[in-house]
Amino acid sequence: MSSRSGVANLPLHGGRAPRWLFQRMVKLAGAVTDSIVYEYGSEEFLSRISDPHWFQAFSCVLGFDWHSSGTTTTTCGALKTALSPEEHGMFVAGGKGRASRRTPQEIQDAGEMFSLSTAKLESLVYSSKISAKIDNSCIQDGYQLYHHVFFLTEKGDWAVVQQGMNQSTRYARRYHWLSDSVQNYINEPHNGICCDLKEEKTLNMTSDMSYDSRQTSLDLILDNPEHLKKYFQKKVDVGLDQANLDIFCPELTLPSRHPVLDIDISPREFEVLRNAWELQPESYEELVSLNGMGPKKIRALALISDLIYGNQPSWDDPVKYSFTHGGKDGFPYPVDREVYDHSIQTLQDALEQARLEKKDRYQAIKRLENMINVDN
Repeated sequence: MSSRSGVANLPLHGGRAPRWLFQRMVKLAGAVTDSIVYEYGSEEFLSRISDPHWFQAFSCVLGFDWHSSGTTTTTCGALKTALSPEEHGMFVAGGKGRASRRTPQEIQDAGEMFSLSTAKLESLVYSSKISAKIDNSCIQDGYQLYHHVFFLTEKGDWAVVQQGMNQSTRYARRYHWLSDSVQNYINEPHNGICCDLKEEKTLNMTSDMSYDSRQTSLDLILDNPEHLKKYFQKKVDVGLDQANLDIFCPELTLPSRHPVLDIDISPREFEVLRNAWELQPESYEELVSLNGMGPKKIRALALISDLIYGNQPSWDDPVKYSFTHGGKDGFPYPVDREVYDHSIQTLQDALEQARLEKKDRYQAIKRLENMINVDN
């Protein structure tokens, strides 16, 4: 079973899929899923849905716009409507906006249907929350999550498809997770990260290169964060009776915060660091999972780790692949024929076996053939 997972970057498009299209997407999504689960099992379906290449091809075959951000929300919405726990042995939790915040409760409901243990349910809810926390806070690429979907099987295996928006560029970035491939939530959790748009500078605390920075960030908290206040406080007024740098250099202007950090932590936000110290987290993962430990505080600890101890975090955008199958000219990377062919064959087999009317199946296969011809 493939364990490829990753990220896809898509332009943001407004509007909704028309009802006539969405109804057909639901029908086709259900039929294709039926075929994959019957032929390969639910684990293979999770593997496929967590592969951004296959997900993109799947969305195209369903009939949605090939490069729109709506491929994520609409395809996941169609799957949530089509999949039945009783029939498919799978449950789809979450969704867009407010629906994403119902994910923990929906996981609990699914666990009761699947008779999963309390410990397993707690683990699944944690997987949902920590995957969102990491992509929103530990990977600071400028994309704010607004869509989170959690795929869960009756055996307790899971996959996550979530999407963030960059307000300035109006692009959306999709993140994929697969339980089988996650060995460590904090260190290199994505097996394959896929995106056409590579950001110039991204704080990636999940990079293996950020290991020392993560450890130092944890140590800074365990050693009472009170001594970190000096990096956020305004400069002390030296008073009228003391010499001031302005006397010697009238045009010298100093910032009101430490020039390296360029981050302002309010007293209320600093309370989060103090609370973390009182809890004494045992790992960096436990630290970032605490309530209130968001992007600003994670970034501040990483910068102080670099400033004091020289433990630099990774500033490389964790992007390895395009969301397509590559280019025939080798850009952004050569076509991986094995992955390409496997994606096509899986969809082809599923479509041929799907319980669809002849016309619907023909049109879906034609869309797949057209996509193959364009990519070739």
